[in-house]
Amino acid sequence: MNAMIIKKVAPGLLLCGAVTAAAFALEALECHFFGRAWLESLVLAIVIGTLIRTLFQLDRRFDAGIHTGAKLLLEIAVALLGVSVSAAAILDRGPALLGGIAGVVVLAIAASYAIGRLMGLPSKMAVLIACGNSICGNSAIAAVAPVIEADGRDVAAAIGFTAVLGVLVVLGLPLLAPLLSLSAVQYGIFAGLTVYAVPQVLAATSVVSLTSVHIGTLVKLVRVLMLGPVVLLLSLFGRKEGGSRPALAHVLPWFIVGFLLLMALRSFGLVPGWALHPAQASSSMLTIMSMAALGLGVDARLVLRAGARVTGVVVMSLLVLGAISLLLIRWLGVA
Repeated sequence: MNAMIIKKVAPGLLLCGAVTAAAFALEALECHFFGRAWLESLVLAIVIGTLIRTLFQLDRRFDAGIHTGAKLLLEIAVALLGVSVSAAAILDRGPALLGGIAGVVVLAIAASYAIGRLMGLPSKMAVLIACGNSICGNSAIAAVAPVIEADGRDVAAAIGFTAVLGVLVVLGLPLLAPLLSLSAVQYGIFAGLTVYAVPQVLAATSVVSLTSVHIGTLVKLVRVLMLGPVVLLLSLFGRKEGGSRPALAHVLPWFIVGFLLLMALRSFGLVPGWALHPAQASSSMLTIMSMAALGLGVDARLVLRAGARVTGVVVMSLLVLGAISLLLIRWLGVA
């Protein structure tokens, strides 16, 4: 069975590895000719992968490995990141930030739902987009869909569009750090509050600083934990009789549990010093390879197929989320 699984995922993973190698090579060429890397390997991996998927018809034999790279490798990378984070980093930020994160999620869901309904989207589609935008992208959509008994086509459309827009956000968000004069900590909070998925936060912050990575990941984890209460409320007030409940893995993914466990071990001094650098290096390499897989799984033409109405709702909701997040950062006076 193991040999069969390896044979199934090998082509896609090898393609991811090739894209990763090309990204490193291009970064090295940038450094050679320009003295610095304007686009780092992590970003280049996404761009190259997306171009390949969009411009070429990939054989189906690559799909299993690409899916494994985009999901499993990135989840392992996020879990390993917990080794380099101490719980003291959360406590240092104080309860105001934690309460603020919850407030941002609630306001963003309400605003996004209102935008969707005002633009004529069906109620269930508006709920899917609101929860996906405001909490954690595909995971939130997958968790909420069975509770509100959403149509499969709506779920597929919401997830497909989220995948494309998520990549665009990861690529574009770092450009806002200097434009908005955000410090490493401020940018980490901003990314954690606005980027869809935990792995994507890692990608969006890695090109800025390690401080941004740590703060962004912590903020995003708190935001993801809001999925439980939101799903519970929808289950109590929005689920029809006989509707199904979401799987626990959707509400609390394993890699978040792994991140929290490793963070706890680090906080109590149970992680030896010699293990820190290998864990961080492994997390970084797996992240870049998974970004190649993420790009290879995204056809940019999906944006055109989503329709102007859905596109407008998602983009407007994301802009509102960004504005609310910036207001929170300014209000808290984070330096």
